[in-house]
Amino acid sequence: MLTDARFTAEVEITVPFHDTDPMGVVWHGNYFRYFEVVREALLNQFNYGYRQMRESGYVWPVVDTRVKYRDVLEFEQRIRVRAHVEEFENRLKIVYQIFDAQSGKRTTTGYTIQVAVEESTREMCFVSPDILFERMGIKP
Repeated sequence: MLTDARFTAEVEITVPFHDTDPMGVVWHGNYFRYFEVVREALLNQFNYGYRQMRESGYVWPVVDTRVKYRDVLEFEQRIRVRAHVEEFENRLKIVYQIFDAQSGKRTTTGYTIQVAVEESTREMCFVSPDILFERMGIKP
C-alpha cells in the first residue's frame, strides 16, 4: 500500500446543473468525469500527467472501471472526490471515493484500471514502464 501523500489526491467540486437530470440528480455517467478530474490531479502530483505520459512514449487507456453508487449527488451539492494509487507494478489501479463536503458522508466508491501501451508500436506492456516508477520515486 502506498502511504506517501503524493499518491493520494483530493479535489472539491460543486455539482453543476449540466451534470444533472430533470430531477436535479447527477446522471450516472458523470461520476466518471469526477473521477477523471481527481485522477488528473493525482497524476500531476508525481509529474506524470497525460502530457508527460505521451511525451514518455506511452498512452494509458482505461481498460476496466467500476462505480458503486451509495447515495445520490444533486445539483449544487459540494463534493470531495478522492483518488489513491492502489496498484502500479503491472497496471495502474486508482481507487476513488466521493464524499458530501458538508457532512463527510461517503456517497460513491469506484476504481479505474489503466495499462501502458507503447505509442509507437501500439503494444500493451505487461509490466509498467520504468518511467512510471521513476516519476513515482520508486525503484523498479
